[in-house]
Amino acid sequence: MDHRSFYDCAGPFSLQDLADATGSAVPGAFKDQAQSLKYSNVRALSDAGMTDVSFFDNRKYLAQLEATTAGACLVHGAFADRLPAGTVPLVTGKPYRAFALALSKFYPDAMWPSVCDAGGPAGVHPSAELEEGVVVEPGAIVGSQAQIGAGSRIAAGAVIGRRVAIGRNCYVGALASLQHTLVGDRVIIHAGARLGQDGFGFAMDRNGHLKVPQIGRVIVQNDVEIGANSTIDRGALKDTIIGEGTKIDNLVQIGHNVVIGRHCVIVAHTGISGSTQLGDFVVMGGQSGTVGHISIGSGAQVAGASHPKEDVPAGARVGGTPARPLRQWGRELAILAKLARGSGDGGADG
Repeated sequence: MDHRSFYDCAGPFSLQDLADATGSAVPGAFKDQAQSLKYSNVRALSDAGMTDVSFFDNRKYLAQLEATTAGACLVHGAFADRLPAGTVPLVTGKPYRAFALALSKFYPDAMWPSVCDAGGPAGVHPSAELEEGVVVEPGAIVGSQAQIGAGSRIAAGAVIGRRVAIGRNCYVGALASLQHTLVGDRVIIHAGARLGQDGFGFAMDRNGHLKVPQIGRVIVQNDVEIGANSTIDRGALKDTIIGEGTKIDNLVQIGHNVVIGRHCVIVAHTGISGSTQLGDFVVMGGQSGTVGHISIGSGAQVAGASHPKEDVPAGARVGGTPARPLRQWGRELAILAKLARGSGDGGADG
């Protein structure tokens, strides 16, 4: 299926336009070009080209800053000299807040995602494309320019948003909702699941919390199953990706920009924070969770109610909070139990 973007970009804008919109400063060497230099989009450091503007606000991505091919970058003055020679620094004391303002300029409609064009009829929108054998049960809504492959079934009350694409032989359960999402073949999405809503992104400071528009997508590959009332946020700039064959239990929260590999198992009540990456065949036990911006290597296992705060090597088995190697965690629990038995209760009350 061919697919159009979910978002309409308002660019290009000049360097001066972006400086004014974000409250950043144009270095003196570029003042004469501030009106002539034009930028068409906002992209991550690793993806940006010479017609894009990017931002830097996390030292973990310093190598990407030094290697970026972005045309301009919103950056704190302390890191401006780390940019490549071809990238114009837009200097600001609050790069993440400036990034939010830049996104709002390029994508003014991203704060209000459309499910179905205003004034469109209930049910299946005339512009939607449904292949042979698609079943849309009563009360379901299929938005404008949506695409649904042969043999798929949309259950009662489900909402398939504008330009969402669903592959063949899929099932979307009752009252589930999909926005800004592309789904492969043979995918099962159970009742009440929510895919493609805003990621939790705010530029926070003492004056309040500025919402950051989220212009990425959710990509669900073939043969995935997503449990009831689970939520998968769309990416901020990049996509949130669920790899083929992965099985997600009920009541799982997956944050923006998360990348989950193939054939992973994510058990109920797990929370995966933004920009975490899981390799293939990772298992996360019930009520486990991660901090953001870490990697869980292929074949790793995270015990139930455990919470890694650092990268987990491939094949490792970890448990506890913060998570550590499973044998170490087991020994620690055994020692604590032994100490508790030995200490007694200090005598009976009264």
